[in-house]
Amino acid sequence: MSSAAVASSAYTISPARTVEKLRHLMLWMTGFAGAFVFAEPSPYEIFASATMFVFFASGLALRRGHIPLLALLVAYCFGLSIAVIPVVAENKTALWVAVSWFLAATTLFFACAIAEDTGRRLKLLMSGYMAAAIVASLIAILAYFRLLPGADSFLLYGRAKGTFNDPNVIGPFLVLPGLLAIKRALSFRFKDLVIGGAQVSIIAIAILLSFSRGAWGHFAASAVIFIGLLFVVSNDPRERTRIVGATFAGFAVLAVLLAALLSMQGVGALFAERATLDQSYDTGQLGRFGRHLLGFQLALDMPFGLGPLQFAKIFPEDPHNVYLNAFMTGGWLGGMTYILLVAMTLWVGWKGAMRATPWRPVLLATWAAFFGVAGEGAIIDTDHWRHFWLLAGVLWGGAIAAHRYRVEMPSGSAAKELPATAEPSLQRKERITIVRALSERGAARLAH
Repeated sequence: MSSAAVASSAYTISPARTVEKLRHLMLWMTGFAGAFVFAEPSPYEIFASATMFVFFASGLALRRGHIPLLALLVAYCFGLSIAVIPVVAENKTALWVAVSWFLAATTLFFACAIAEDTGRRLKLLMSGYMAAAIVASLIAILAYFRLLPGADSFLLYGRAKGTFNDPNVIGPFLVLPGLLAIKRALSFRFKDLVIGGAQVSIIAIAILLSFSRGAWGHFAASAVIFIGLLFVVSNDPRERTRIVGATFAGFAVLAVLLAALLSMQGVGALFAERATLDQSYDTGQLGRFGRHLLGFQLALDMPFGLGPLQFAKIFPEDPHNVYLNAFMTGGWLGGMTYILLVAMTLWVGWKGAMRATPWRPVLLATWAAFFGVAGEGAIIDTDHWRHFWLLAGVLWGGAIAAHRYRVEMPSGSAAKELPATAEPSLQRKERITIVRALSERGAARLAH
């Protein structure tokens, strides 16, 4: 090849590499911006919008597996758009629906982005998410103990809210990074054990100091589910033994750490107060659970819903139940499609996460976190939690990628025997084996 041809080839390849590097940077920044949602629209909206523009402008495939997700998202948002018409002139109602459309779009975007170059993009997105979680956790912890200037800006009612506008949001946001930190610690390498253990400790302390009962239960349930799934999918008895041993050791260390925190007067007193199940706003005919019953009865007579932000004008507070809120803000169409969206995401995500792929541990952690947030939705409104829509998109994209990976996988490949706790980046040998097998099969077809 002449020097001119080489120069021409380098010239044509360079812009593509530049675009891909920009995609990677924007994807990481979107994951990182997820911790900064103290207003609407938030910094997350800015970075996510820019990232979607970069990806779609440079080409992003919509596959057949995305069609059911697209249909559900459009139907849900269409229900919201119909319900808002009678109250569109009221303050923030139109903005609420616009944000809902945007968050639905982010789910489709993540599903499309993760379906391609899955291992690398998942790693970048989760790396940004982890960095955001550590920053938000440290701010929450330092603010709670008054070790940060302007600490009151990061607290609400004596509870740590960090860079969020509500203590009940920061805790659930930290669950997935907490699970990924557990996965890192379970890799049984000393460096990862130290780093993963430190990450879990920081995140667990921040969740505790949010004093959110839902977040406590969410983290505990998701952690148990995730570790259980890692145990189930592992085919190595020695790895299973290490998972069990490391889990007990980790819980023992966390128990000692939390006991030390609870021994502090302020922390222990607020924990005892929040740990009870008979809060004044939970009980009574118009309490949290009483409103749920009355609200669902009202929904039967309101096929088009009340519209956004209208429930609190009839009852003392918001629904604090995302499924009821879907019916109130989007009518029967919005309510039914939202429930179907959650159910199908759990089912599709489960199928994708249980398939043997190099990125299965990340999908297992994402599924466990999404399962927890879906359950927590019964006691709080999660429809504008940015990470809810991110988790859903990752599960759909990961499932589509897992299906393609299985179809393209040569029979008898060693990928089915990947360690349960293995990192995607550690599967270089397995990928080389697969690529060689595919190349040989392609060459054999050409020969015929």
